[in-house]
Amino acid sequence: MMKHEDKSNEKKREKDIEKLVKKLTLDEKLTMIHGAALFASGAVERLGIPAIVCSDGPMGVRAEFMDDRWIPAGNNADMVSYLPSNSALASTWNTGLAHDMGHVLGTEARGRGKDVILGPGINIKRDPRCGRNFEYMSEDPCLIKALTVPFIKGVQENDVAACVKHFAANVQETGRLIVDETIDERTLYELYLPAFKAAVQEAGSYSIMGAYNKVNGSYCCEHKTLLDRILREEWGYDGAVISDWGGVHNTKEAAECSMDLEMSVFADFDDYILANPLKEAIQKGEVSESMVDAKVTNLLRMMYRLKMIGPKKDSREKGAYNALASRQAILRTAEESMVLLKNENRALPLDAKKIKKLAVIGVNAAKIHADGGGSAEIKALYEICPLAGLKMYLGGNVKVEYAPGYHVPVKPKTFDMNWQATSLDDLKNTTVGQLQRGIMDGNEDHKEGEQERLAQIEKDKAEIHEKNQALFEQALALAKDADAVIFVGGLNHDYDCEGSDRPDMKLPYEQDLLIEELLKVRKDAIITFVGGSPVEMPWRDKAQAILWSYYAGMETGNAFARVIFGEVNPSAKLAETFPEKYEDCVTAKNGQFGIWDKITLEEGLYCGYRYYDKQRIKPAYCFGHGLSYTRFEYSDLKLKVEKGREVKLTLSVKNMGRRSGAEIVQVYVAPIAPKVDRPDKELKAFAKVHLSGGRSKKVSLTLKSEDFAYFDTDLHEFIADAGDYEILVGASCEDIRLRGIATLS
Repeated sequence: MMKHEDKSNEKKREKDIEKLVKKLTLDEKLTMIHGAALFASGAVERLGIPAIVCSDGPMGVRAEFMDDRWIPAGNNADMVSYLPSNSALASTWNTGLAHDMGHVLGTEARGRGKDVILGPGINIKRDPRCGRNFEYMSEDPCLIKALTVPFIKGVQENDVAACVKHFAANVQETGRLIVDETIDERTLYELYLPAFKAAVQEAGSYSIMGAYNKVNGSYCCEHKTLLDRILREEWGYDGAVISDWGGVHNTKEAAECSMDLEMSVFADFDDYILANPLKEAIQKGEVSESMVDAKVTNLLRMMYRLKMIGPKKDSREKGAYNALASRQAILRTAEESMVLLKNENRALPLDAKKIKKLAVIGVNAAKIHADGGGSAEIKALYEICPLAGLKMYLGGNVKVEYAPGYHVPVKPKTFDMNWQATSLDDLKNTTVGQLQRGIMDGNEDHKEGEQERLAQIEKDKAEIHEKNQALFEQALALAKDADAVIFVGGLNHDYDCEGSDRPDMKLPYEQDLLIEELLKVRKDAIITFVGGSPVEMPWRDKAQAILWSYYAGMETGNAFARVIFGEVNPSAKLAETFPEKYEDCVTAKNGQFGIWDKITLEEGLYCGYRYYDKQRIKPAYCFGHGLSYTRFEYSDLKLKVEKGREVKLTLSVKNMGRRSGAEIVQVYVAPIAPKVDRPDKELKAFAKVHLSGGRSKKVSLTLKSEDFAYFDTDLHEFIADAGDYEILVGASCEDIRLRGIATLS
């Protein structure tokens, strides 16, 4: 039972559901547990049971498709608000904004007539090359948990189910339909499961999506340990489990575990794994019909909670989309999401009164990103690019001149062969899966396709190099003749994309060469980026100012301009480590990423900053790093241990400048003499503190017993050993300002 439900109402609901299940025929039950359209389950009109209508995704409600083809419905009534990506949201470290973005997503989904929104994505960022990292929040489970819970609550207060994904340990796109990930139990429980546990136990997520990959030999959508033992038994989950689209492979295995609704990308709905094949298995006595009853019960329970059926169905929220209030919330989030990585000599903010001519260089200044990335694509009502935002802010008093600076090959979008259908096409008659990366032995078609892909990459490089010389010259000439120069580069959804991982961590399109040349002629050039995951910055010591923006939604340009010119004081901090070079990553060293069929998470707990701490590797920009236009001072740390198991801590934070700003106070726990191998320190609490210039504030936080615990595989539970723990309070995982020791009994 969800925490917020009344027991008497819950008992009545369960009796109603039991009666309803008894009225259903086997065919009607089967209709309910698999797709009857690309984004909807089957309805049972005879009993007033509607279809469950789903939609991607966490950055906004996806465009309408035809029921049986991956072709847009062809109207403009499905344009919606484009929300900041989860990576952008995470960099705000603002739980209030997480709730606001969840609420916007929920009200827009309901306004579009959806029952389930397929998000948020909360997988751990294990490797910076993962193509879907832009959809995820962080490398740290504490931060993900803190943002996921209010996000889900914001969605579901609109009578829409969040479908938190991808359960579990979805860490790469290479071979995503077949890759088998070997993970030890402690790593699974300490890193890859905590956010999902919080999603179902604290946020009460009405649904959860099973992942494509295998974990320890079993597909996640057929995984008895994940779905039955952990999710249902240990966590007490009674919501609905929905497969990723095409994530179910075997009828008996899927039928006999807690997978409730099978969805896929093909239009042969009656031939889905949980359709005719399951009926045949039941008729042969290979599968009990009671297994189907359990699935139908879970789906009906979700429908009751959403007021799709039951006594409250006439009071369901009606929702709205493209509301002014939603766009304002998106702007606030975008403003708080932009990370000031470097700011020497107070290069930022720029003073518009001192600029007559502004040079803006880089393709991402004029590019919009809403319509890419795979299932995260959005048909946005509008999207303001950085160039437009700058021009709108300056209002014609400054001459703004633009040069692309580098060449990006155009890849026209077509629906003749939709990527979503073709990406799973090999599932049709085989269990092989998607063949976008890696070469499978014995698969000649794939080898040929891989050779074509590699050849196209080389062709693109040659085209880029040929055209860049003239573009470089144009950009440098423009820069020399301007009062101020802003470079806007980074990545796009050719690189940050579902279905494939990045080939490396470098900036594409020869951007590094351009930046090097630009900094030679204009050492004061402001270097900014839009992208979904870290990039190498070999020239960073030469740059005075570096500003990073994830895909920040429809108001990106307005937020960008307001940060650049100081209307907004940046307050974001990195929710992931930016390594100096890819070779510094643990996955680069152990080679366990991007392998087609099987990987082992050899690093165990040492993912992200935990690894850099242990190996004493200094990244370019550490976890939790982010600068402000003002300066904050920490003081007066006091620790009080209560009942021997909890630690109350207080400290003061003061804004030492004249400009208002916000500081993110981070609390890390470091066991002093651990009985088992443990990371040097781990984030366990944080607070975002807004302060006017010269003002100070007392910050109070509580560390619970669970914040000192590790997973004991012999006892199969979390335990917190007695002993001394160092409490580290800082502005980042490297910038520790205050220290104290707490002794647990």
